[in-house]
Amino acid sequence: MTEQNDLRRKAYLAIMLMGVVSMLGDIVYESGRGLAPDYLYFLGASALLVGLTSGVGELIGYGMRLVSGPLADRSHAYWVFIFLGYGLILAIPMMGLTNSIWLVIGFLILERLGKALRSPSRDAVVSVISKGIGSGKAFGLHEFIDQIGAVAGPAFLGLMMLWSGNNFQFSLQTLLPFYLLMMAVLYLTYKKIGGTVDEIRRKSNDAKGSFGKGFWMYTGAVLLNTMGLLPVALILYNGAKLLEAGGQLWLVPFLYVIVQLVDAPMALVSGYIYDKIGVKFLAVPFALSVLPLVFSSLIGLPGVILACIAYGLVLGMQESIYRAAVTDMVPLGRRGSAYGFFNVVLGAGTFIGGAAFGYMLDNSVSPLFMLGFTIVAQAVAVILLLNAKHEKHTDD
Repeated sequence: MTEQNDLRRKAYLAIMLMGVVSMLGDIVYESGRGLAPDYLYFLGASALLVGLTSGVGELIGYGMRLVSGPLADRSHAYWVFIFLGYGLILAIPMMGLTNSIWLVIGFLILERLGKALRSPSRDAVVSVISKGIGSGKAFGLHEFIDQIGAVAGPAFLGLMMLWSGNNFQFSLQTLLPFYLLMMAVLYLTYKKIGGTVDEIRRKSNDAKGSFGKGFWMYTGAVLLNTMGLLPVALILYNGAKLLEAGGQLWLVPFLYVIVQLVDAPMALVSGYIYDKIGVKFLAVPFALSVLPLVFSSLIGLPGVILACIAYGLVLGMQESIYRAAVTDMVPLGRRGSAYGFFNVVLGAGTFIGGAAFGYMLDNSVSPLFMLGFTIVAQAVAVILLLNAKHEKHTDD
């Protein structure tokens, strides 16, 4: 019993350390992502361009994981990918050095590339250090700590916007000290838990073979789910249009704070529920994915706020138990590759959804048509999910 308790304490400590790194990273990049639709709108971008930027960024950010995940599995250089990925978060403070729409878009995409490099390796490491406490709890706790930064960062940036009189460039530049602190803590974390990849190396024989049918059905369900989910960038874009008239653009980052405030506790709670119920619990966020579009169709700022709350509920589960399900379906030696494939699908769905909803909003497509698109996508996603075979692996 003492040995088991010691194992659990070490697991929680390791998850806390990885969570703090992610928290500091979120202070920087979630701030930039929360302000980006506002900044692009200020620079003259259309809803379609904002939606495409969001979609292309996610497609590249997730698509490149198809390369970085398998490379990490083959080379076992998980920490190299983690350091490179977090290093590219520097692109967000760099946005504060330009007022060019295209350079801002380029920096946003570069940051997404960084996430593509680090995420499969980071998730593989988290899946290893979660031994003894459950994948749902591990990813839920990691996401909860992560979201502290996702709340604090946009709130800080909103205050900087208010204090500077809506000076986008100055506000973005103030994120640089948080970036430097993040890199320092990442190095300390590596020194403490860097040896965790040895367990993956010992089980490298699991890196052979193909993924099961259940995994592919699950990724198909996630593809449809993200296609039918109104992107947060377009929710914030609608908010920026409403707030511009009163000179209140500084409030837009606080709309993103609402998303993150809901995301954090939802990630933690859903992680515990997932460990009890299993993959079928994901039918809940799939069903909730209809709500952001429903609420955003309402008139005025209250509709935008409700849409942010609904999106936060879905995002909290997407960032925790969506990843936990992959851990339970795929053996340890193939998790880098699995997270790569899984996130390619997630990015493809986000890209299609961003482009589709951006086009429909620009062309004043009937809200009923958009709602029908969303309902059909989520309904088929739930059917695929419920038919996916949940293959539990116990090799970790």
